[in-house]
Amino acid sequence: MKLTHLQRNVPQATAQMLESVTEVWSEWRRQKLPLYLFLGLCVNLIIAPAVFATTGGDLSRTQSYWLAALILLTVALAIYLFFVMFVPEKF
Repeated sequence: MKLTHLQRNVPQATAQMLESVTEVWSEWRRQKLPLYLFLGLCVNLIIAPAVFATTGGDLSRTQSYWLAALILLTVALAIYLFFVMFVPEKF
């Protein structure tokens, strides 16, 4: 997607930046993995304080975040394997 009508009114650097943003936006629509990773990190920000609170201070904050990420990864892997078992023709 070219921004030729905007390039006449703005400096070259700004036009290049707008074109780059437009390209990233169009790629984001096709590739879902970065979106899923971002959402997983956001869910981890919600789960990690709960893990930290339930340990009663036995784990550090960093360990709590990694434990929450491990829990999310385990659940995601279980869902993936469950899906592969029951719909193998897609893979």
